[in-house]
Formats: sequence, C-alpha cells, structure tokens
Amino acid sequence: MTMSPQQVQEHMMTYLEGTECQFIEKSPYHVTVKLSPQADKQLTNRPYYWGFVERTGAEPETLSFTFVFDPEQYDKNEQAKSDSAPQQDSILSRYYGTAPLLPQIGPGRIQREDVIYGSSRLQQIWNAARQEGSCLYLFEQPSALQRGTLFSAAYEPWLGICFKAEMACDVKKEELYFVGISLVTGRVSFPFPDLLKGVPLSPRLPENIHILPASLSLAEAADSLESYMTRQLAEMDYGWAEQARERLNEELAVIDLYYEDLLKEPDEEKLAAIREQHANRRSETTWQYEPKVHLSAITCGLFHLRSAR
Repeated sequence: MTMSPQQVQEHMMTYLEGTECQFIEKSPYHVTVKLSPQADKQLTNRPYYWGFVERTGAEPETLSFTFVFDPEQYDKNEQAKSDSAPQQDSILSRYYGTAPLLPQIGPGRIQREDVIYGSSRLQQIWNAARQEGSCLYLFEQPSALQRGTLFSAAYEPWLGICFKAEMACDVKKEELYFVGISLVTGRVSFPFPDLLKGVPLSPRLPENIHILPASLSLAEAADSLESYMTRQLAEMDYGWAEQARERLNEELAVIDLYYEDLLKEPDEEKLAAIREQHANRRSETTWQYEPKVHLSAITCGLFHLRSAR
C-alpha cells in the first residue's frame, strides 16, 4: 500500500487546517500557505528565532510555502499558465525583469516543496501530528432526531490504530494500515476508515447517549490488533525478501573472492587485521541486504460510534 497524491494532500490539508495556517492558493495539485506560528515552530527548525520572539514579545514573521502533491501535473499547469500569459513589454522587461506571479509573503520568497509519499516533509508532518495528538478521543455526533428522542442511543467504543510496516533491505518500502477493533465484540475492521467514512466526529460528548460496557481492555485490544497485523504481514508476497537474499549472497561472494588471497598473509599480525576487516565487511553487507520487517504504531484513537455499525 502506498499513498496517492490525493491522499497525501488530505493528510497535509488536515494538518495545515488544524494548525490554522493561512491559505493563499489551492488547486488539486498544490497548496500555497503562510504558516501559523504553531506550524512554523514545528516545521521550519528555527529555534533561535522563536526564542528571540518569545523573549522580546516581537510580532512573529512566519514562512510561506508552496506544497506540491503532484509535481508532474503541477509543472504542466504552471507551464500552460506561463504560455498563455500576455508577454510583458520586451524593453521594460529587459531592464527591470518580469513581474513575479506570486506575492512575497513573510520573510524571503515563497519556497516550493514537493510533498509525496516517502518525502521527509510528509514524515515531519506525521511526527508533529503524533507529538500533538498521538491518541484521539472522539464521539459520533448524533442526528437532530436522536437528540430529541426520549431514549438514549447505545455507543460502541472502538480502538483504532494506524500501523506503519517497514520492509527494508538494500531498498526500503513503507506501508500504512489503519485497523480498528470493537472493545465490546472484538470485531476487527480493516480498513478502519471505511467504517468512519461519512461519520461526523467530535471530541465533545454528545447528549442523550450511553456507552456500552467494554469486554476488552485497551491492552487486550491493542494486542489483538498487533496479532491481526502480524497475520496480515505473514500473508504478504515475500518475493522481494528472496531477491534481497540472492543479492546478499552475491555481494558476500564478491567480498570473499576479494579477500581470498589476502587471507593467505603469512604475517600473523597483519593476518589478524585482515580477518577483522573481512568480518566487518561481511557484517556491514549483511546488515544492508538482509530483509527486515518492522511494525510500529504511528497513532491511535478511541472512537465511540453508534452500536450495530
């Protein structure tokens, strides 16, 4: 599983809206924003500047970015805009240059960054979101009809966990899995977002509801989801791992061939150093090529949903 440009954009927009950034321009392929103070602190690595602002009480100047989610399509659109734009007076432009298409907001220029699956900026967004809200606590908001009825609605608590599976050898691949489990029945829902689709959620406890008693503790539910993910990963196609081991054997054979004559060194002191070097090379190569799978939880949440979903 990877992420499409649209899915990356959804993640990015959720973060930017949640941190109250100022939107300047938006299209299906990009968004240009002036960062809020909160987002600037989390994304721009300017601790000395923000320390100065906090000490002096100065008005902060945040940076602006154009985040591009589909670089190829965005570049085509920009080229089309450029081709269709009226040409400026050639004499004036010769001496004064062409006018910029975007305003210069905040200190410096508006910086462009391509944000795609696997990019460092997307990982930074996830890390910031994990630090700010590693565990959600949300309730399905009832309809107006439910709020006015005499009988309270039964809500079922669900634990949802977003797992990241890392498949690594001499190349690396990451996949995201969002899985949920009912604390009442133990039923597992994957992909969990399908169950949440179209459901209005809020951290506010609704009126006229009651929460069904849980039969699973959070620890038991988390263990069940981890076991579920372990089974899912066990059923994956591991052809990539077999290919990685083949490449590992080839690399080790090349290393052994290189050291074959060197290991015939008659001087014991030199031979000991060569043996150590040979072992280190084999160890480093094995670490690089040996296939590994690592599963970790990125974020989690308790979702209280209408029963019998």
